[in-house]
This record gives sequence, C-alpha cells and structure tokens, in this order.
Amino acid sequence: MPLRFDPIGEARRQWASHGWGDAAPAMAVVTSIMRVQQLLLARADAALRPFDLSFSRYEVLMLLSFSSRGALPLGKIGERLQVNPASVTNAIHRLEDQGLVEREPNPTDGRGRLARLTDEGRARARAATDAMNAEVFGDLGLGAEGLGQLFGLLRDIRRAAGDFAEEPTGSVPSAVLRGMMRG
Repeated sequence: MPLRFDPIGEARRQWASHGWGDAAPAMAVVTSIMRVQQLLLARADAALRPFDLSFSRYEVLMLLSFSSRGALPLGKIGERLQVNPASVTNAIHRLEDQGLVEREPNPTDGRGRLARLTDEGRARARAATDAMNAEVFGDLGLGAEGLGQLFGLLRDIRRAAGDFAEEPTGSVPSAVLRGMMRG
C-alpha cells in the first residue's frame, strides 16, 4: 500500500528545520536513490526468479554474452562489473553449478581462469533479458527525455566519485569498448 505522504520529503523538511538546510537536498537525493535501488532490485529479483538467477549472476551472464568469444578472465569480469574477486568467484561458482558457465584455463595467462558461457547459459540469458526488458526496464515511470536526463545526472555523480575516467568528448573510444569485451 502506498503511503499517504512522501517520507523522504518529510525527512528533507525535518533536516532543514533542525538546522541542516544546506545538506537537506543532498540527503533527500541520496535517500531517494537508495529507495529506488530497493524498488528496482525487488522488481529485478521477481523477474529473474523464474530463471533461478540473482541480479549479480544475470550481470555475469550478460557480460559474457556481450564478449566476442563468450568467455572472459575472472579478473576482467570483476573489473567490468566493479565488484571484488570474491563476489565474482561466488557468482561463477553458482553459475557453474547451474551449468550456465564453465571455467577453463586462460590460454594467455597460465595462472588465470576464464569463465565461458555455455549454450544453456546463453539461452537463459536471452530469456531472462526478455523478462527484464518487459518487467523492469520497460517502464520506470519516465519518458525517454527523463531517462536521458536522469542517466546523465547519475553518471555525473559516478564520475565525480571516481567511478570511471572519461575522454573530454564524452565518448568511449572503440578500442576501449573492444578491450572491455575481449577475453
């Protein structure tokens, strides 16, 4: 049931009334982003449940499906998904148990391992993506212009936090994109 009022708006009002007016807008934005993350994760979990996937395992499958060979080193997976090595190992282990990925020796690094997408993994990723597109990505309550603006604002926050470096033109060079997907 929806609440009768916006609790984050009320928190912002209280923040200002208690003398923290300068911080109130940012507090409301941070709190709103965290709440929206909860809402979106719940939608994603519901959409992925029939495929026996968590969002993190879904991200791994999609990253592998976008790679040119369907395989990437475990370290590169962690780098691209911006997660720690233990999280990658856990996700790969679960996906391997499900028959959706296989680990194999990395031919370019004798000590490293690759995660390779299986045919079942590719099929599951496609089916899960259909569900995600319909149930999560298809309608966030904003039109195309609003989505573009919101993405730009959130991207600015991520860039300011040091999440990524960007060329002044705002475009990612094709060589960087190729490197992201190469195994």
